[in-house]
Amino acid sequence: MKAEACQESTEDEMTPTVGQQVVDLRLDRRALRAERARVAWWRRLVRARLDLAVASVSGPGPLGEDVAFHLPVDVGVHVPRPSELGVVLAGADPAAELARVNELRDLDSRLAVYLAGVDEALQTTTNRLVSHLAGSPGATLAAIAELPGRG
Repeated sequence: MKAEACQESTEDEMTPTVGQQVVDLRLDRRALRAERARVAWWRRLVRARLDLAVASVSGPGPLGEDVAFHLPVDVGVHVPRPSELGVVLAGADPAAELARVNELRDLDSRLAVYLAGVDEALQTTTNRLVSHLAGSPGATLAAIAELPGRG
């Protein structure tokens, strides 16, 4: 009988309380949301770099030529000249940029797969958190109050 009581006590000490599980899940969600923001930021950079690589090879046409007579004069005077826009692509070697297109597309694809995995982990963690909150609302309120910030 005494051995059973000792074993139960040890198991209780090893099993985190519902409150601690909620705290842990909130911290997990915070980390996953931060990682998702970093991945999304890198994807935006890779896509912008890909756009620049393609633009340096193909060169977008000048603005306003085909619609000049359809625009009000006060709008037309603000169209940047091709030389002004060309500065954005200045210094780019079209051959080198073209060689990078496949590399950038591959990198974007890999980031997309990683982002999907982070999103899935975030959703799973959120579902677990909601289950804990719904299952023991009283026990989790105290745990939530212990953790500063939002989760």
